[in-house]
Amino acid sequence: MPVDELAPNDPRVEHKFKSFGDIKYHYIVAKPQGKPVATILLIHGWPDLGFGWRCQVPYLQSLGLQVIVPDMLGYGQTSAPESPEEYTMKKMTAHMAAIVKDHTDQPIILGGHDWGGFFVWRMTAFYPELIRAVFSICVPYMPPSPVKISLEDLVSKYPNFRYQLQFASGEAERILDKSPERIRGLMNGFFGGRTPEGQGPVRVEIGVLEENLERIGPATVVSKEVIDFYVQEHSRHGFHGPCNWYRTRPLNGEDDLELAKKDPKIKIPAMLVMGEKDAALPPRLAEGQEKYFEAGLKKETVPDAGHWLMVERPDLINKYIGEFVKSVLGDELKASL
Repeated sequence: MPVDELAPNDPRVEHKFKSFGDIKYHYIVAKPQGKPVATILLIHGWPDLGFGWRCQVPYLQSLGLQVIVPDMLGYGQTSAPESPEEYTMKKMTAHMAAIVKDHTDQPIILGGHDWGGFFVWRMTAFYPELIRAVFSICVPYMPPSPVKISLEDLVSKYPNFRYQLQFASGEAERILDKSPERIRGLMNGFFGGRTPEGQGPVRVEIGVLEENLERIGPATVVSKEVIDFYVQEHSRHGFHGPCNWYRTRPLNGEDDLELAKKDPKIKIPAMLVMGEKDAALPPRLAEGQEKYFEAGLKKETVPDAGHWLMVERPDLINKYIGEFVKSVLGDELKASL
């Protein structure tokens, strides 16, 4: 049975904006029928949009949850400041905390994918009182480091992160911002499109492959209408803002020095979902994670799936999130259904 998913201008959601000085966020709010049992905040990664959670939102509404999904800084209808200094975890988690407080006075469930997965672990550290449970798709928990680690040092330890050097350098945005058709090639490639030789748009040991972008065929996992929407939204600002997330390691490293003085353990229920064939973030990175989780860690691996799990296997992702939400809310959820 196909999963119910939001369309780009779906009437089931409200579009909201919130400003912090010169920075303006766009986000959607999806409300359930009746009073919400709880609120869930979903954070996307690179190069995605809040729309990346479209297969999860109707399902979570059906569980009685209020769902908040932003376009993160640099993306879509949200502002894309020039300076990487605006893109630190500390600043952006503060923005998310303020948005949440506009819609609920109760602790939330927090979920993220890709950069959003890294983000949710840090938001849990900065705002423990705001979050009752947390899950990450594709990104294991990395405790704040008591010493600063450069991007070059990270890449030498994890060679499958070498693409991040290109993304941080300005080269990836130079390649992608040349034309909307290059953005189309990138997104088609992420969602199953390939060149005639069977190649994709990115290799983890290099980054974006310029020579492939305009030769990639249509996506196989999502429709042309979905790709059209991504091209439209990514063309608003180009890729400098999204790539700024990769330029923040020294800045986030400073903030991590403070966080590292506290107990690094996650004290609330947590879930980590990995994709069996994710080239950048393989399941082996999740080995030994349990030691960081005082209230337990639900661990899942989606078989025969890559990085874009929410759309590659929305049925399984919804099942895992649903089981997790039900385990967290328990009787509260039963009473509402």
